[in-house]
Amino acid sequence: MEKLDIQRLKKALEYLESKQRELKRELQNDTRSIESLINYLKKDMLEQFRLSNYDPKIKPEVKNTEIFISNVKNIIEKNS
Repeated sequence: MEKLDIQRLKKALEYLESKQRELKRELQNDTRSIESLINYLKKDMLEQFRLSNYDPKIKPEVKNTEIFISNVKNIIEKNS
């Protein structure tokens, strides 16, 4: 993975993490829009950065955001 792609992936991951934190804070309120955005971000990151090329297990784990974030961090670490 090229340095520019790693930097872009880091920015996308930071944004995803911020939305995940926001979702956790908003437990009492209607969170469907945040959940939809998080799902979109994960799918977009998978496709845009071809993450399954770097970790074949990442696609089945896309439903669990915490595991997905952890896997993306591992990919960044391995390719930095």
